[in-house]
Amino acid sequence: MKKYTIFLIAFLFIACSNDEESLPVIAAKYSNLHAPQAGGQGQPISGPFTKFSFETGEVTEGNDWDIAFRGTAILVNGGTEVGLGDEPARTGQGSAASVDGVFSSVISADGLSFSQDSASGTAIATGSGNGWYLYNPQIMVISPIPGKVFVFETNNGHYAKVEFLSYYKDSPANPNAFQDESRYYTFNYIYNPNKGETSLQ
Repeated sequence: MKKYTIFLIAFLFIACSNDEESLPVIAAKYSNLHAPQAGGQGQPISGPFTKFSFETGEVTEGNDWDIAFRGTAILVNGGTEVGLGDEPARTGQGSAASVDGVFSSVISADGLSFSQDSASGTAIATGSGNGWYLYNPQIMVISPIPGKVFVFETNNGHYAKVEFLSYYKDSPANPNAFQDESRYYTFNYIYNPNKGETSLQ
């Protein structure tokens, strides 16, 4: 009886462990994440960042955030303050890597070069053509860089990938800077709920 009991316990343990390790990745789209700021146009930029958690798929007020937005700036919950002012406290191990390619072709976080925020700059670089967006001065429109995918290590050691789709409310196909409200992010993402697993498909 003891042998059977031990075998049953071992079987249940392995089954539970396998269940825990095989959670499916989460594919989702988040629309109209508002990232307001004060200042700009030559004036100092200020205001709180809007914090987002891949685990919950929602904006959060706590320390469980993974990425945070204000205007065109994006922070990760890892590293140190950049010096932008009103930055949220970094309490995690978050980082980011930039990948050139189609969203569906980025299938793993393996082998990527990750960066954290620091005094030398944000993990996702700021400025037109440097990070996630392009600015067209003729029509004053901000557009995500085509073929640019960002992979994140979250604050607690999970992985996610993101493609930014729009910076304008309700994602107009052809944004009009004088009519469409800006600082509203829409993005696709895939999140792996299995800690430490790098698969993104």
